[in-house]
Amino acid sequence: MTQVDVLLGLQWGDEGKGKIVDVLSPQYDLIARFQGGPNAGHTLEFDGKKFVLNTIPSGIFNEKTMNLIGNGVVIDPIILKRELDNLKTAGHDPVAKGKLVIARKAHLILPTHQLLDAANEQKMGKNKIGSTLKGIGPTYMDKTGRNGLRVGDTTLPDFRERYDRLVEKHKEMLAHYDFQYDLTEKEAAFFEAIEFIKNIPHVDSEHYVNGFLKAGKKVLAEGAQGTLLDVDFGSYPFVTSSNTTTAGACTGLGIAPNKVGHVYGIFKAYCTRVGGGPFPTELDNEVGETLRKVGHEFGATTGRARRCGWIDLPALKYAIMLNGVTELIMMKADVLDGFDTIYACTHYEHNGETIDYMPYDIITVEPKPVLKAIEGWETDVTKITKNDEIPAKLSAYIAFLEKELEVPVKYLSVGPDRTQTLTLG
Repeated sequence: MTQVDVLLGLQWGDEGKGKIVDVLSPQYDLIARFQGGPNAGHTLEFDGKKFVLNTIPSGIFNEKTMNLIGNGVVIDPIILKRELDNLKTAGHDPVAKGKLVIARKAHLILPTHQLLDAANEQKMGKNKIGSTLKGIGPTYMDKTGRNGLRVGDTTLPDFRERYDRLVEKHKEMLAHYDFQYDLTEKEAAFFEAIEFIKNIPHVDSEHYVNGFLKAGKKVLAEGAQGTLLDVDFGSYPFVTSSNTTTAGACTGLGIAPNKVGHVYGIFKAYCTRVGGGPFPTELDNEVGETLRKVGHEFGATTGRARRCGWIDLPALKYAIMLNGVTELIMMKADVLDGFDTIYACTHYEHNGETIDYMPYDIITVEPKPVLKAIEGWETDVTKITKNDEIPAKLSAYIAFLEKELEVPVKYLSVGPDRTQTLTLG
């Protein structure tokens, strides 16, 4: 029996997971999303075209690869339909080709979930989490509260009754907010989309994935968001509502821990964050603005500007430990091409101590980064196609990271296109 390889982000999300899943997908028979929802924005570029996937796994453009939206994902039917309609218009129709299936146990995002999300953020004011307002948190709350609706429920004769009961509960909750809304258009679009997704095969993801493994086929689990946004181990409460770590792949697909194989950890050559919460290496200055402009650091889903800073090694070590990372993938090395000097945070100064780990009270007492200066390569790496073309100073930066993190860097991204990816070692 084969094992499931896992690919996930090691920072605060937006590391470039979609691109790498697309690059690796020819090696796999099944790509399976295991958590998150349309708050994810996985950007893929090839043949001069750009695609942003929110719910659909990033292996969808490989002709031989099956794609599964797992039970740990929360699905907005309206967004999923729009996503598939856009792909069809662009000449890619995974439904017609039979390349997409959905877990029956995946929970549905209702229009009222989005209203609750927006109402709560409005009430919190300056203390808001920085939600994408996609209804993710309220949907996971209904899931853990045992009130949610699942994909499999859509085929039951009393689905509309179940929907109405849950919506009535949400309306009672919304009555406690000073929040105006009109459900008419959204509700009509929701039920239209429900009929649409009935045409996509529904599967029991736990049996489906394990069936691939038993047949000796290769499976890659695709994460969304990033490790530092994990609901248990991230910078709580400024986190997402699901487990973004390797453990989340087990519960989000229905696989046993001993079925996990390679764990690919993706990180940027620097660091970014969207929304509120601590960010020790943040550069709220011209350097940070340069990183943002050169790296096009704006959310693929929301368009929000990302906060930018230097790479954070204590945070990366923490993420590597939590996930059991076996190989690293470094993204956006090209964004640092113009710097004569770059920096890496090796430790924190925190409460009078020098530490090399993320402290529990990082929210209330944000640590000060201890930075190490590193020579930049000042070379355009976007045209590199061979390993012997990698500038010596970039190789030195990679070697420094490998020594600090104690995990090899297997892939290096030097641009947004799928072809701008080098296999190291």
